[in-house]
Amino acid sequence: MARTPEHWDVEDSVFWDSTGKSIANRNLWVSIPNLLCGFSVWLYWGMIVKVMQRLHFANTELFNFTFNNEGQAYDEAGYRALLFTLPAVAGLAGATLRIPNSFMIAICGGRNVKFMTTVMLIIPALLTGLALRNPETPFSVYIILAAFSGVGGGAFASSMSNISFFFPKRMQGLALGLNAGLGNVGVSVMQFLVPWVITRSLFGGIGGDPQEFLVKNETQQLWIQNAALVWVPIMIVLTIMAWVFMNNLPQHKCGPTPVAIGKYLWLQMIGFLGTAVGVIFLMFVPMPIPELVRIFLVLLVSVITTLLGMRFMTPQAIQQPLNGQFAIFRNKHNWVMTWLYVMTFGSFIGYSNAFPKLIDDIFVTPSNGLVTSHYIWIGAAVGALIRPVGGWLSDKLGGARVTQWDTWVMVAATVLAGYIVALAGQSETPEKYFIPFLVTFVVLFASTGIGNGSTFRMIPIIFSKEQAGPVLGWTSAIAAYGAYLIPQVFATQIEAGTPEYALYGFAVYYASCLIVNWWFYARAGAEIKC
Repeated sequence: MARTPEHWDVEDSVFWDSTGKSIANRNLWVSIPNLLCGFSVWLYWGMIVKVMQRLHFANTELFNFTFNNEGQAYDEAGYRALLFTLPAVAGLAGATLRIPNSFMIAICGGRNVKFMTTVMLIIPALLTGLALRNPETPFSVYIILAAFSGVGGGAFASSMSNISFFFPKRMQGLALGLNAGLGNVGVSVMQFLVPWVITRSLFGGIGGDPQEFLVKNETQQLWIQNAALVWVPIMIVLTIMAWVFMNNLPQHKCGPTPVAIGKYLWLQMIGFLGTAVGVIFLMFVPMPIPELVRIFLVLLVSVITTLLGMRFMTPQAIQQPLNGQFAIFRNKHNWVMTWLYVMTFGSFIGYSNAFPKLIDDIFVTPSNGLVTSHYIWIGAAVGALIRPVGGWLSDKLGGARVTQWDTWVMVAATVLAGYIVALAGQSETPEKYFIPFLVTFVVLFASTGIGNGSTFRMIPIIFSKEQAGPVLGWTSAIAAYGAYLIPQVFATQIEAGTPEYALYGFAVYYASCLIVNWWFYARAGAEIKC
């Protein structure tokens, strides 16, 4: 087990060169694969529901859910919309759990948090694999498991906050970009790996029987459960690595390890309370209001419940350091950067979560035989891998300038993607628009990645060292609701037959970010130049 350093001052170049650099780099390179698996488990629901839908449409006895439909089977449009709720629930949970994770490092210690997070991720991955072995598992079970997998989404806030303490300001753009960018690659790794692992028996009798279905009078087999089970042995190794090689830091008064773990579990419980309230409102409480209004209301309820829980349900040992970090809510730039970061990371994570099923819903028909699994991983890979470039460019040119130009690209790419989707919806051969759409969306993913890096680089410049960590966590928490919002918005518009409207709406929001970034940070007389 790596010990806690007695002294930590990375802005002191002598200390950095003699001691800090080696410790910081070791923690970064252990943090990255842990975060990668967190993203994989959090967002594998987009792939799982894609395979569920394929199996169900090939054999209606498989995954024939009647949840909230008076015991009746869903029609095709209703089934497609229902399945979108699982990645949405996972997105809602991951974003809500980021709120306590935003403040967790100073209270629990970085090593303790990374170790416990990976331990907790093993549980939903294992249970999801076991549930998927039986196609008759009730849909309500998957709702619970999707919510539990949100631990992987919450991990981003604590991971980024943790790494920000290890590196001097002059290097944080690259360090945070590497942690986030390579961690985000977990989405692409998962989307690339899942189509391969579900086609073979990897775990013998433990893995269970395959699901069988007919394609052109030929029996085919898939092991959908492997989409979750494959991560279990990997994360067992990463749990050990986090325990052995990572460090807590002396400025984080986390106390003895058992006490720190108790604080961690308490804060996670508050996040799960906010998640549970949000899921209940989303899935079980009828509301006579427009669907889009209800989607945003669920988000608001989850955030408020979690913040109230942290304010009034935390023991004194947690409350005192928490109150100090809550000072970020009195800083207007916290809210401005939250608005901007939702545009970048919120779009990346939301599109990643919706993309696997979205392209099937728009471009795949029973007659065209289009196989989209070969392409799904490309967009998320580009968006994740290019993120460090956004941080590096911002170190050289300034984060606000990079964000401004990048947002112009996002607006243009989103409008063009919506136009292509509209053409595909009007065509009897939508597959001919798939490659133009894919190329446009890869450009959109790339712009979200560069914007991820540039906006995250702006935060350590705008805020003090004490506030930068909590702000990094908070903005990433709210932005992560993109993983909930975007699938839900697409679900409503696909059910209405107008998915292009979702993209046009996102473009309007991106245009507002152009104005906000220019006014506060990019114009000649801006209050803060960054």
